[in-house]
Amino acid sequence: MNENTKRPVLRIRIVFGDEEMIGPGKAELLERIDRTGSIAAAGREMSMSYKRAWQLIGTLNAMFREPLVDSTRGGPGGGGAVLTEAGRTVLRLYRAFETEAAAGGATSLDAMRSMLRDIPEEK
Repeated sequence: MNENTKRPVLRIRIVFGDEEMIGPGKAELLERIDRTGSIAAAGREMSMSYKRAWQLIGTLNAMFREPLVDSTRGGPGGGGAVLTEAGRTVLRLYRAFETEAAAGGATSLDAMRSMLRDIPEEK
């Protein structure tokens, strides 16, 4: 196996129910909202429609006992969005779970990786 072969990347989706799940996309959306202060801006950065970003936040807010994102409507002063304390906690727990899963599965992932065929580099 050549040294340029990338390490496996886990993309974990935690499914709580038929419509209730959190995965890498929703976690990234939360992180971007936290950084930009805007659901629309976070969605744009992810090449996601405004409507889709709002739908995902609506789903997340409905899943948990407390909303993860608090938003204010636009207007003369403009709108905005912030992660609530619950939002920060859920995001931190999700990222911690990813880290724990990667560490726990490292041996098996390395074994599978060693079985991959070499893929020639494109020129």
